[in-house]
Amino acid sequence: MTAEQIVLLGGLWLDASVWSGVVSELERRGRRTVPVTLPGQGDGNLSATLADQVTAVLAALDEGPGRSVVVGHSAACTLAWMAADARPDRVAKVVLIGGSPSCDGQPYASFFDITDGAMPFPGWHPFEGADAADLDEQARREFEAAAIPVPQGVARGVVRLKDERRFDIPVVLVCPEFTPAEARGWIAAGDLPELARAKHVDLVDLDSGHWPMITRPTELARILAAV
Repeated sequence: MTAEQIVLLGGLWLDASVWSGVVSELERRGRRTVPVTLPGQGDGNLSATLADQVTAVLAALDEGPGRSVVVGHSAACTLAWMAADARPDRVAKVVLIGGSPSCDGQPYASFFDITDGAMPFPGWHPFEGADAADLDEQARREFEAAAIPVPQGVARGVVRLKDERRFDIPVVLVCPEFTPAEARGWIAAGDLPELARAKHVDLVDLDSGHWPMITRPTELARILAAV
């Protein structure tokens, strides 16, 4: 099952530039990459909705030369899965980094408080430990300075999934701040129901925190190139 391009979707508070190191490595390896600027996360559109973000991802798929590998990071694992659900014939594989898809009817990213119509980065306290262990003080300051509040219409959007063909699409779960063994346990226990129903799930270990595109871009690019 071949793919013509790798579509990259950043998680909350991130714009497409977060993939710059990964993109450089992938293009050096001859891979066509499409880091998507998600509405509300890089274009200044505070009125953006989750549906707008899905539309942007589908445009990247539809405009591509063939089928795509869709890569979602963190909350955007759900966005990648929604795109696969909407375009199962255009997606060769889904790569999930540090997260798993939510189910139909669940909120997209109802994790933190909304302030003035958006969900700002909450600071580092919720991410202390394995998530942020490999980010030094300078990296943390740079992250905070660049963090884009996520529009309420995105964060509080409702996940919609309808095409069961999504479960036929091969999935690669990249395990950064958790181990493949932990992920297997969560899947077996039913804690990740969408992945439990997927027919082909591979787990790949990556020794990093929650943001490997920042701290381990070369290693992450190597994984994506192999996919």
